[in-house]
Amino acid sequence: MPDSTEPPRPPAAGAAAFPSCRHVPGTAIHISVPFLRLRTAAQQTADYLRAELARGRWHDGMPGSMKLAAEIGVGHNTVDAALRLLETEGLLASGGRRRRRHIQLPTGSLQQRPLRFGILLHSPVDRQIGYVVNLAHELSEAGHTALIAPQTLTELNMDPERIGRLVRRTGADAWIVQSGSQAVLSWFAAQSAPAFAMFGRFADLPLAAAGPNGTPAFRMATRTLLAHGHRRIVCLCRRQWRQPEPASYMRAYLEELQAAGLTVSSYNLPDWEETNAGFQECLTALFRVTPPTALMVDEAPFLVAALQFMARGRIRVPEDVSLMSFDDDVAFAGCDPPIACMKWDVQPLIRRVLRWASLLSQGTVDTKHTFVRVTFDPGGTIGRAPG
Repeated sequence: MPDSTEPPRPPAAGAAAFPSCRHVPGTAIHISVPFLRLRTAAQQTADYLRAELARGRWHDGMPGSMKLAAEIGVGHNTVDAALRLLETEGLLASGGRRRRRHIQLPTGSLQQRPLRFGILLHSPVDRQIGYVVNLAHELSEAGHTALIAPQTLTELNMDPERIGRLVRRTGADAWIVQSGSQAVLSWFAAQSAPAFAMFGRFADLPLAAAGPNGTPAFRMATRTLLAHGHRRIVCLCRRQWRQPEPASYMRAYLEELQAAGLTVSSYNLPDWEETNAGFQECLTALFRVTPPTALMVDEAPFLVAALQFMARGRIRVPEDVSLMSFDDDVAFAGCDPPIACMKWDVQPLIRRVLRWASLLSQGTVDTKHTFVRVTFDPGGTIGRAPG
């Protein structure tokens, strides 16, 4: 991966530091420099390469002498001699004829190098979320560059081809992807640039990831609704959680319905166009014939839209319809009664992202998946099923 800073160049071949002197006419010139040790061009080149190795610039193997010579501006014979010096020191090991030398730095010798991290958000509203702003700030404080992508996953329609064009234009060393679909995260997992899945459908994919473990909480939420007599329960979530097959917590929700003796159909997990108009059309269709008695809604903006829809239709919460959000959100702070929702702490996940970034900057590959516990808060918007 390219470094984001211009590395210091080695001194020109044969250059040395001499003390300044002035010749006084009529006097003999005597210069004694017993401390002076002229370093060869190969030694100076080795100094440069040694420093770059310590910075972690190269990881898998050392570039060839011709490539290094062109970069540094010295002859390839000089570079060859410098590489042999580093072999003698044990920093490099020969890979055989016409093969790259192996890097074998002592443990703990790597320094963190600055990287360019691209942050690909899920939707435009996420640009204002506090933890996104804090994450970008923390990366900058660690010496990296954090680039918020100009378009989001929803604006790119979760299309890997369009996302690929954006990634190539941005030129980031690594990517942090928020709430990616299975197809999107599979695409990132297949790229050479490392990626971190922050939420999203990352199960079984070979990339670093972190997210909430919502399955037990969704079981509890569904059981709570069932215990209150609800039988017409509808979950309105984005397509990425429904397709190509329901995510784990969506499966848990459907399994609980089946365990209660209900016949599960597309009514319980409807498809809808993920626009404001599409969401309103879905709600209108649901309440036209067999109105649900409970709604589980993905994301705060859609829950607010659902509340507005019900207010227009004089549908009371929770007397007529129980309402629950997938997320706790600052937008709910002033709600009375408080919104039933899933709650979890995002800070451990942010620390996990920063740890991944630190390891990556030291050349360490990290593909660990991390989860945080989710709890269900029934709030005040869940009541007995009407009638």
